[in-house]
Amino acid sequence: MMKTDLGKFFVMAIIGISMIFLFPGNSPAAETIKLGVAGPHSGDLASYGLPTVNAAELVVKDINAKGGVLGKKVELLIEDDVCKPEVATNTATKLLSEKVDVVLGHICSGATNAALGIYKDSKIIAISPSATNPDLTQSGNYPNFFRTIASDDAQAKLEVDFALNTMKAKKIAVLHDKGDYGKGLAEFAKGFLEKDKRATVVLFEGITPGAVDYSAIVQKIKRSGAEAVIFGGYHPEASKIVTQMRKKKMKTIFISDDGVKDDTFIKVAKQYAEGVYATGPKDVSKNPMAIAAIEAHKKAYGKDPGAFFLNGYAAALALLNAIEKAGSTGYDAVEKALRTEYVDTPLGKIRFDEKGDAEGVGFSIYQVQKGKYVELK
Repeated sequence: MMKTDLGKFFVMAIIGISMIFLFPGNSPAAETIKLGVAGPHSGDLASYGLPTVNAAELVVKDINAKGGVLGKKVELLIEDDVCKPEVATNTATKLLSEKVDVVLGHICSGATNAALGIYKDSKIIAISPSATNPDLTQSGNYPNFFRTIASDDAQAKLEVDFALNTMKAKKIAVLHDKGDYGKGLAEFAKGFLEKDKRATVVLFEGITPGAVDYSAIVQKIKRSGAEAVIFGGYHPEASKIVTQMRKKKMKTIFISDDGVKDDTFIKVAKQYAEGVYATGPKDVSKNPMAIAAIEAHKKAYGKDPGAFFLNGYAAALALLNAIEKAGSTGYDAVEKALRTEYVDTPLGKIRFDEKGDAEGVGFSIYQVQKGKYVELK
């Protein structure tokens, strides 16, 4: 090869490399659909986040086996936020640096709220299987946010109606853990009770998350004469409060939320969990897709799935179906598809309303009976 030819060769090579960078669609990085999965994957609340990781893995495995989405394989980017807002912002930033296309998560309302602004600024859509704080959809601040679970106002209304209509309670203590999720739910419950006027709110108070001893609040409940407690928060605190109440021979009815409707609550509170009520997503165990998803989980992981597994499964399907229907990962097209295109999921056939809430998804009341949560009809 002559020197002049060699020079031309190098020039052409440099131009070719430049074209790859100028048009990233030609690069290997653009050859996959990147699905971020964010939530607590370690710590006390990992039992809420890991089932969604498993759900995403199962959905992606199945879809990739069928050829992927838009002819591309789906790649999972899994990041732990430990359910803490200050960590969730770092988690969101890391997912963006990894060029995520859409996000499944976050799990806790506080962490979700912290991350959503970051996703919004970068026009990234996120679907949570479990973040129930009403403001996340009702405030209008996050048009990029969707969820496959009903919001806390619906959950609080169900708890209040149950306390009044079924349990006939006249004096009710309302407690919360001071977080976005727990406090928000408790405030809704208090508002519904005050509007109804059939019962008196004899105590409304926040507790300190992570405390070892809750004897002071338990004593306040006892002195208030409360016939029932409505608690907004998560299972680590609920299990300690219920255990201390029962050890003091208090028969006060305990009603909580989907942050407590988790098998970990029963494992920690043990015999003291018996009889506790909690709201949670409606039982869809007879749905053929739910049956298949649960069986796939048992086969892959050797155990029953945990909290929000089916909601996570539905969210993963909704995101990837929207991309397929939109014909791209473009924000506007995917957002439109989520609101207009129905998708079959273990929760039923769903799409999302103008606020971002899944249509037809709701809550039921469950009770711990013989060491298991049982849906009350």
